[in-house]
Amino acid sequence: MRTENPWWDGTGIRDDYARMKRRAYFERFKQLVEQTDVRRAVVLMGPRRVGKTVLLHHVIAHLLGAGRYDSRDIGYVSLDQPLYTRLSIEELAQELRQASGGRRLPRLLCLDEIQYLADWERHLKVFVDAHPDVRCVASGSAAAALRLKSAESGAGRFTDFLLPPLTFYEYLDLQNRTELVEHTSDGTVRVAGGDITELNRHFVEYINVGGYPEAALSSTVRADPRRYIGADIVEKVLLRDLPSLYGIQDVQELNALFTTLAYNTATELSLEGLSQDSGVTKPTLKRYLEYLEAAFLIKTVHRIDHNARSFRRATRFKVYVTTPALRGALFGPVTEDDGAMGALAETAVFAQWFHASVGLHYARWRAGRLEGEVDIVHLDRRQRPQWCVDVKWSDRPGRNPRELKGLVDFANRHPNVAVLVTTRTVERPVRPWPGPGQLNAVPTSLYCYAVGRTVIENPSSAPYWTASD
Repeated sequence: MRTENPWWDGTGIRDDYARMKRRAYFERFKQLVEQTDVRRAVVLMGPRRVGKTVLLHHVIAHLLGAGRYDSRDIGYVSLDQPLYTRLSIEELAQELRQASGGRRLPRLLCLDEIQYLADWERHLKVFVDAHPDVRCVASGSAAAALRLKSAESGAGRFTDFLLPPLTFYEYLDLQNRTELVEHTSDGTVRVAGGDITELNRHFVEYINVGGYPEAALSSTVRADPRRYIGADIVEKVLLRDLPSLYGIQDVQELNALFTTLAYNTATELSLEGLSQDSGVTKPTLKRYLEYLEAAFLIKTVHRIDHNARSFRRATRFKVYVTTPALRGALFGPVTEDDGAMGALAETAVFAQWFHASVGLHYARWRAGRLEGEVDIVHLDRRQRPQWCVDVKWSDRPGRNPRELKGLVDFANRHPNVAVLVTTRTVERPVRPWPGPGQLNAVPTSLYCYAVGRTVIENPSSAPYWTASD
């Protein structure tokens, strides 16, 4: 415990943590931890290797530097340490008090990797009730599983905070390359100097390796993503975390399913088709999808029709890996002209939104002989469409709207919906546009930057463009 808490001796947090640049989510998380007037534990969730432990230590360093806490009033333990397996949270807090030489329990108790503590939600709820003067912050990698237990057992006692993989904005920020995008006085963004080539180069690099801070900060990791991302993230989750949390017997079957989903990210699927192709029963496939989403490896997006209504029998859906870098870790990097870039660009756009409190769907329909699709549709709380985006890695739709038949049909049915198409390099209004209002085209990389920045500063809003000729 003394090794894990070096600030007790006045040395501050570990040097390797102190040298790392803060993630853009730091401010929002710090404010949540500092709300000591609310008797709730903060549960920090997110997949492996996105920087949860580093974020915890950055908040600790901030609180110590601000003089809010005495060094011995902050206690940190990582519960994946086997020594702590049979200890309750109460016992851990008492051990921290004794190890620090303090006279009281820590005023801030940080419990890292809490999913390794059996019945953690019950222990944490009891501890929060028994010690209102102790601020508890827990973190864990099984995001959806933690959220489920938090909602079931911690109602009124836990506040959840999800730390996603890096957004494109954060990726550029960690590399100190945000000067590639210019922020205008009216709050919009544009490519600095009008040259999209360099921004797109970084965007393709982000797609290949950029979901994780280590990749953004280390050229070694970027040079060998299969080893560092594939082995450290995918394999540990599939071979260790999920089997231990859910008692999965056939790990290879689960691994094969995830590999299929990662390769076909952004593709419409069905349980029936997956079952026929894999030989796995539909109930088992449904559980596997829930497990993979619990580990924050995939995100399932549901389908609506051209009237923005859900289907009574939701037999088809899309699955996205939560960061396109997962596909690159399994199948190798892609180039800007690779045929997979369309699906990966769509995956990257969705990845920017996964932390935002917005309801995202995709629309696909058949009306007589006509078929249509829109990649992203946002529904408000009344389940009415507010905006929609067609994601393309091509400049043709930005110059010829006749290629956007699905978007035209959807916009005409919903004339108050804001519409946008992303392109490879084109940024301007699309004319002639046969739909209502105006269709703007914007480069996919610039849109991802804007969304990634917006969801951090204002998660409920969406960036749009009033492009000029």
